[in-house]
Amino acid sequence: MTFAALPKPPYYAVIFTAQRAEGDDGYSQTAARMEELAKEMPGYLGFESARGEDGFGIAISYWKSEQAIANWKKVGEHLEAQRRGRADWYVDYDVRVAKVERAYTMKNERGELEREL
Repeated sequence: MTFAALPKPPYYAVIFTAQRAEGDDGYSQTAARMEELAKEMPGYLGFESARGEDGFGIAISYWKSEQAIANWKKVGEHLEAQRRGRADWYVDYDVRVAKVERAYTMKNERGELEREL
């Protein structure tokens, strides 16, 4: 996984934290499909995720506007993935939506801030 290449703020982040249930049961395939489908949505900016061996994970999708987020939430395949998540894949989850107003990046070998986005 790499960092999402994002524009200068403001933009929005949908932060999804979840504890996975045991087993895959189609999860990996559906997750890949959701990322592919989201990329086709107007207002989609990027995606980052990480998951620990204990099944706890964080996924962040970035969007140009709140309307773009609302449109993504209504997509039929995404609605079905949400239903499967509640029924089969997650023990517990939280969703948070935040407006990103400032962002900083550090990309050099010395750990210095290179620029404010």
